[in-house]
Amino acid sequence: MVFLMTNIQVGNLFGEKRSTVITIYSGAFDSSSIIFLIVKVLYEAGLSLRLMFLFISSLSLLHILRTVFLLPRRTIPYPLPQAYEYGLSCKHSETGERENVSGEVDKDEQDTKQELIKESVQNGDIEEDFPDFRSCVCSSLFFTNCFWLSLMQLRHYLFMGTLNPMLSILAQGDPNLVSKFTNAFAITQFCGIFFAPWNGLLMDRNKKKAHPEMTPASVATQRVEDQHAMVLPLGVTVAQCIAFSICASIPRLELQYLTFILQVINRSFIYGGHAAFIATTFPSTHFGKVFGISMSISALFSLLQYPCFALAKGPLHDDPLYLNISFVVLSVLTFIHPLNVHLHCRKKMKSLLKPPSSPLVLSGGEREQLSSRETDI
Repeated sequence: MVFLMTNIQVGNLFGEKRSTVITIYSGAFDSSSIIFLIVKVLYEAGLSLRLMFLFISSLSLLHILRTVFLLPRRTIPYPLPQAYEYGLSCKHSETGERENVSGEVDKDEQDTKQELIKESVQNGDIEEDFPDFRSCVCSSLFFTNCFWLSLMQLRHYLFMGTLNPMLSILAQGDPNLVSKFTNAFAITQFCGIFFAPWNGLLMDRNKKKAHPEMTPASVATQRVEDQHAMVLPLGVTVAQCIAFSICASIPRLELQYLTFILQVINRSFIYGGHAAFIATTFPSTHFGKVFGISMSISALFSLLQYPCFALAKGPLHDDPLYLNISFVVLSVLTFIHPLNVHLHCRKKMKSLLKPPSSPLVLSGGEREQLSSRETDI
């Protein structure tokens, strides 16, 4: 998880394809569980377990070399400055120190857009959404995102935990059929890396091109438009979860193949969309903290799977049918997150489209009204 969090910022290097790269990383992380199946198959074929783990460990050298020689030493800025350089192709100064590398670009180029927004905030033209870390975790967008992630993640954990008894009931206790469908489920888990980029492509496709003129209004508008581009992918993810839950609730053994496909698609969309949403909505300086806290909250929420397992094994007699039906209804509630993002962006866009003089007149009028009320009192 730490490796994923530190590498997601690589998406900042790809401009308009940023969300696609972020979801590819998340999809690769999601598909990594297939490694254990490969190790199991090779071990049963006669290969040494020690040799296989030594080979896997040696692959870490590639990441170390890439980190040392290619990646910047500091956080990769977003939006990326035009003169930003990194890696082996960077230039060197006369003193031998590296220039335009490791995230060290000219301050005027790196912070141009950030300074424009800060200046507008100080002048009262633009209201900054998340000036500090506390405002990030106390925002409605963070709360609805945690609810969206936690509930759908719990749905997937519950499905995987009750899969074997559900297949046993549908296969009428046939161990060969249960083994066949279990292997099919394990194989489909590898496909997350192929499905996750589609979510990123959907996000990037909805984003509008950057404004040619770099003004405070254009930069702030672009940020809101990037956030609003997340509404459709978030809604599609919820629709996938509902479809997946409906298929899991239908007691037909052959239909479970479709359930497995929908499950891996939806899971890859969840984690890829969550990472892209955090990276797009909140400041990059707080990405690691916000991402980590949201994942921790969802992990604590996932502890509710154990009461659900107890309910399935006790009163429901190992039949998770009613639990699946319940989660169909609960999954509908996660539409509150894309709806909240849409309302937030619409409100923010209206405030940005107001004439420059409007905020000053209104604020002065409000001050006069307040002063007159104080005088009357």
